[in-house]
Amino acid sequence: MQLSKKQNEYIVNATHRWNIKSGAVRSGKSYVDTAFVVPFRIRERTGKPGLNVILGVSKESIERNVLQPMREIYTDKLIGQINNRNVAHICGEEVYCLGAEKVSQVAKIQGASIKYCYGDEVAKWNKEVFQMLKSRLDKPYSCFDGSCNPEHPTHWLKEFLDNDELDIYLQRYTIFDNPFLPTEFVEQLCKEYEGTIYYDRLILGLWKRAEGAIYKRFADNPDAYKCEVLDEFTSDAEYKQFKKTDIVSIEIGLDFGGNQSGHSFVARGYTDDYADVIAVMSKRIMAKDAEEDIDSNRLDELFCDFVQEVIDKYGVIAKSGNYVEYCNVESVYYDNAETVLGNSIRNAVEKRFPWITVRKARKAAIIDRIRCTVRLMGAGRFWTTDDSKSLQTAFSDAVWNKDVTDKDERLDDGSTDIDSLDAFEYTIERDMKDLIEEVEDV
Repeated sequence: MQLSKKQNEYIVNATHRWNIKSGAVRSGKSYVDTAFVVPFRIRERTGKPGLNVILGVSKESIERNVLQPMREIYTDKLIGQINNRNVAHICGEEVYCLGAEKVSQVAKIQGASIKYCYGDEVAKWNKEVFQMLKSRLDKPYSCFDGSCNPEHPTHWLKEFLDNDELDIYLQRYTIFDNPFLPTEFVEQLCKEYEGTIYYDRLILGLWKRAEGAIYKRFADNPDAYKCEVLDEFTSDAEYKQFKKTDIVSIEIGLDFGGNQSGHSFVARGYTDDYADVIAVMSKRIMAKDAEEDIDSNRLDELFCDFVQEVIDKYGVIAKSGNYVEYCNVESVYYDNAETVLGNSIRNAVEKRFPWITVRKARKAAIIDRIRCTVRLMGAGRFWTTDDSKSLQTAFSDAVWNKDVTDKDERLDDGSTDIDSLDAFEYTIERDMKDLIEEVEDV
């Protein structure tokens, strides 16, 4: 087992009641815990009163981030699976494994005495869970080990870590503290996050506020992301070129707007193996500016016309007579908050384009959707065509909400086109883990 200087430093100095590592992704924060700290702490307290607990965002994240890495080192004979009682047997001891995103998840250990707790992704927990935990570490030998990526500087965990009166050992990491990462990987990750709040947090490990432009690199130079989709390559290209046949699938996102916002349509294409993401076409219809009332029937017509326009310009179609055997325009995802409008759209699309699947958007966490898009842009894998101007404007104008200090929130006051961003994100949210290989600490 090879450990870095930082990891060995933690083992030597983590002798406090609260021992927490804060900092960059892939900096080695979690590896030292799964390789040594967690099994050592559990064995050290064998036979002593109190519960052993592992808390994470969810049971699934505990399995992925904690138990599976431990199993790879110590085998499944020592590291068991989480059973229906939320207990896993680790090093011969029962360990409760519970999600800390909601208070209800940990109600079953409320009132119990905890001798050891390991915390994964602590900054993503519900604050009340952490408050409850503080009162449960009530043995003289009780202690906590945990790791987190930084959030905003007024985050409740940051306030706790800055309290000099508590028995806390805090170790800070940057990505450069992990000598085992390939240089090329580090350089690429730095490039992907460059110029964004995520560089400060996830590369340098700083607790920084999200402010200003969200997609700053795009806003500074939108032409750098332009591309052309052609039947054949040309020799005098001004922008990145793709052949129409390179686009293996096209999905369309639809966000419904109210009186003060707009209905937004965005078509997104993928090249093979999710290599490139192309915003091929977008359209925004402002209800307040329309010359006619846009009822559900008219919205159906406008959207179906948009789908037809996408097919005509970017579709790759194989027909047998009048029957479409194949078309790379495959799916529509609509705002699931508007069930009536969504059902109407589904009926209209399936009638006119029977091969297209119409589904509700998953509506994953906005911050996850933003981070995925930022990384695609930074990696040089995101492109726009001249037919997606409304989406380009939306990216350029998007800013963080400076009036919200307790979380990262995109400004949504009608001054920017949030609808088009939502519509685009509906087309990628189901594929985020495939688009951007999930970054876990090692």
